[in-house]
Amino acid sequence: MRIFKEPEERRNEILDTAEMLFFSKGYAKTTVNDMLQAIGIAKGTFYYYFKSKEEVMDAVVMRFIDEGVEAAKQIAMSNELTVHEKLFHIIMAQKPDTDRKDHLIEQFHQPENAQIHQRSLAQTILKLTPVLTEVIEQGIKEKLFQTPYPKESMEILLVASQFLFDEGIFSWQPEEIIQKIQAFIYNMEIILGAEKGSFSYVAKLIQQLPQVEGESERMEENGEIKQ
Repeated sequence: MRIFKEPEERRNEILDTAEMLFFSKGYAKTTVNDMLQAIGIAKGTFYYYFKSKEEVMDAVVMRFIDEGVEAAKQIAMSNELTVHEKLFHIIMAQKPDTDRKDHLIEQFHQPENAQIHQRSLAQTILKLTPVLTEVIEQGIKEKLFQTPYPKESMEILLVASQFLFDEGIFSWQPEEIIQKIQAFIYNMEIILGAEKGSFSYVAKLIQQLPQVEGESERMEENGEIKQ
């Protein structure tokens, strides 16, 4: 007996199933037929919602991005947080904090998924920029920042951070990552016209990066990491 489902429910069912298969089998090895069999739907039903497997992956990616952006919006609207607390929590909200996100990022870094990876970076920048711009404009009103270009400043910083620190694009050594984060903080303060040292909390995120944890501790002990 055919089970009728609302369009949005059916679409999410396809995405949930595809996501599970991408993580368990890998994106390259997953076929449209695998999805059809796992859900129990006809090929025509699938193609009513999606034109290809690539389009499904794109939609899965956008769901993850939208989750991070929605979390950022909630943080930005808070009346309880300071400007710097908002920026800190928005940064943290974008970090992979679940196995689902870790697996998705792992799929991004496969050579055959380069186009999807590039689109995910671009969409993250486009969707996060307006949210972060509001926070920066609040900082300008509170005399924390001095820039005539809040939106463009955030675009520059997001583009730099999204590409420079992406493991799928560059294979930096731990000490290189730490040095680049220090340089990024330095330039962030200049671009936003912020007081020197006001973004020192960003440096503390270094210790939370698994690939640099040991190195960051060594450099902190030797005074190589600026607070």
